[in-house]
Amino acid sequence: MGIVNRFRDYILDDELKITILEDCVNIANYKEIGHFDSNKIIIRHEKGNIIVNGEKLVVSKLLVDEVLITGKIKNVELR
Repeated sequence: MGIVNRFRDYILDDELKITILEDCVNIANYKEIGHFDSNKIIIRHEKGNIIVNGEKLVVSKLLVDEVLITGKIKNVELR
């Protein structure tokens, strides 16, 4: 694969990506936020839902295709 194709794939990347850190979850390339409260956030993507459970959950960053959820994360489910 040439450098042009790799660059194009990087720019047009639409694959779901979830990064879980100690007190935050970053989700890239999602469709929409289906539910939002301080204990549960449901993020919809092409193949199902991502459910983030915890306490004092806050959407700290919201972009067209990326969301950062902070708070006391208890678990993250993929459905």
